[in-house]
Amino acid sequence: MELKFILESLLFSAQKPVSVKELRDLLVTAAIAEETTEEAKSFKKIKDDDVTAALEQLAADHETAARSYRLACIAGAWQFVTQPEFSPWLKALVGVKNRPSRLSQAALETMAIIAYRQPITRAEVEQVRGVNVDGTMQTLLERGLVEQSGRAEVVGRPALYNTTPLFLEYFGLRGLEDLPAADELRRIPIEKPVAPLTADAGLATAAPEQLQLADETKVEVAPDPTASEAQP
Repeated sequence: MELKFILESLLFSAQKPVSVKELRDLLVTAAIAEETTEEAKSFKKIKDDDVTAALEQLAADHETAARSYRLACIAGAWQFVTQPEFSPWLKALVGVKNRPSRLSQAALETMAIIAYRQPITRAEVEQVRGVNVDGTMQTLLERGLVEQSGRAEVVGRPALYNTTPLFLEYFGLRGLEDLPAADELRRIPIEKPVAPLTADAGLATAAPEQLQLADETKVEVAPDPTASEAQP
């Protein structure tokens, strides 16, 4: 039995999108089960690349067949989805769920900057957009499209932001590599803050009072030109 047909049966039965790793784990679990067939055992050492290749072939088969549904990879997980042109009848069947309001133009612009320049700080986003983005960033965080991913190694240690898997799902992308080309956006220069000062090379960032003390020890006191020389 071909691997792509086994994967097709799994995806049709799954209640949610399934990643390549999850599919491979299912194949291995079936291969080592007590009462399994020799055919199932043949997939015991299957690789992720083999699963991906079979999924790609299956997706191409469905695309060629021009059915009412297709196999899609969104945010790294595979699922069967209906073609957009059948939405009127599907809405009549399942109803229309309340969805969050669409992103504003400002939110989309901010989202694009983060997507193409991540990880990026709020201040760097504002450099590119030229306006304050506090409210827009809060909206993106609340919608789960952006998340804090760490802190920049610069003065003040500002938060760094990245896109989330929900961002990929929202825009129907397999991964960040599927983002359309935006060379101009990538080339916009961003002025990076200086790295934090340290009291000694190789040490963690020093406390302010340590840095002040270090500076004071380097100050040389100039001689007072008005002072009289000592008499012999």
